[in-house]
Amino acid sequence: MFRVILVLMIGIPALEIWGLVTAAQFIGGFQTFLAVIATGVIGAYLAKQEGLKTWTSAQYSLRRGEIPGKAILDGISIFAGGLLLLTPGFFTDAVGFILVLPTTRKIIQYYLKKWLEKKMMNGDLYWRKIH
Repeated sequence: MFRVILVLMIGIPALEIWGLVTAAQFIGGFQTFLAVIATGVIGAYLAKQEGLKTWTSAQYSLRRGEIPGKAILDGISIFAGGLLLLTPGFFTDAVGFILVLPTTRKIIQYYLKKWLEKKMMNGDLYWRKIH
């Protein structure tokens, strides 16, 4: 697990730097800067709007006495997507938009649920209590 985290911590910034440099060579440095700022602003706005919808949905479920499982999963996805959209870079922005937009978020959540179900059925997923 440590190796995976290490590769991600080195690989993602390297990929983002490469993407930003490549974009700057094609469209210019200032335009690249504006594109990064624009995706951050648009992403923050979308994350806020989707987050408010999810919050309303969770409150509605709780008022009906239901567990807001879908709203919780949506909230986690939107939060993670929002964080990715605020980081500079095009690749993290792409993943961030996938997690924030409702249509693509549902697809990702479907595969995440299938993966978690498989892990639980195989006994590969367990919780440890830390004292």
